[in-house]
Amino acid sequence: MFSNMNLIFRAILADKMALFGLVVIVLFAVVALFAPQIAPYDPDEIITDAETDVALKYEPPSTRFLFGTNNLARDIFSQVVYGSRVALLVGFLSALSVALIGANVGLIAGYFGGRVDDFLMRLVDISYSIPFEPFAILLVGLLGPSVFNLVLVMTLIMWRSPARVIRALVLSLSQRPFVKAARVAGASDARILYQHIAPNIFPVILMYVPITIGWAIIAEASISFLGFGPPQAMSWGIILQTAFASGAMRQAWWWMMAPGLSIVLVVISSYFITRALEPIANPNLVE
Repeated sequence: MFSNMNLIFRAILADKMALFGLVVIVLFAVVALFAPQIAPYDPDEIITDAETDVALKYEPPSTRFLFGTNNLARDIFSQVVYGSRVALLVGFLSALSVALIGANVGLIAGYFGGRVDDFLMRLVDISYSIPFEPFAILLVGLLGPSVFNLVLVMTLIMWRSPARVIRALVLSLSQRPFVKAARVAGASDARILYQHIAPNIFPVILMYVPITIGWAIIAEASISFLGFGPPQAMSWGIILQTAFASGAMRQAWWWMMAPGLSIVLVVISSYFITRALEPIANPNLVE
């Protein structure tokens, strides 16, 4: 396991784009963690002129308002800073949940085979047949808009890809001599799965973490943009939805640019990291 982690870190450090992606995600994580200290204003504060007491609506980007203000005279930079909390929380929790569930389903299906494999793979097939947006809207509508319900939606849809890939790998690994030797030695199924097979597929499991972060952030933004996000939580998707609903995109171009670029940066960064991990997860890609 530790040798795999060392190999993964070396792969990221050796790839300039992956290193850039890692730095970007770490920076956004730091911003999210210290949002109250970084944001100059409360995201819901209406900012007024100190002398005239007039609300400073549609202020363009400046040294005082880095990303400008919106139609309610709220600081967009502060909103983007606080929005990073929801985006990364949804992204990281979804990635961990997807990796955990997908890995375990793939391990169990590939190792035990037979009816267990058939049942779990039918669940995967059913999951692939469910359209994401309608399912997300239905589930959020039934359970209520909240950050953790968004994570639940991402998890219920996204676990299928790692499950299928890991299951195929385990089918091959379970026939290797070291697994057969462990069976002969009397090792339990759980011991074989999690001490002998799982470490060999750990790079594949980890590869799904950054790409799931990116997809989850896009999904959260799209759900919030449609008006089904948690209204009490500031997020990049809600900022975009508010800007679109105001009809002021041309007048205040900076309103959508900041959250939009934030989403693009995190998604591209997650892709760069995933791309650097692919040769480790699949050595056949290495020429």
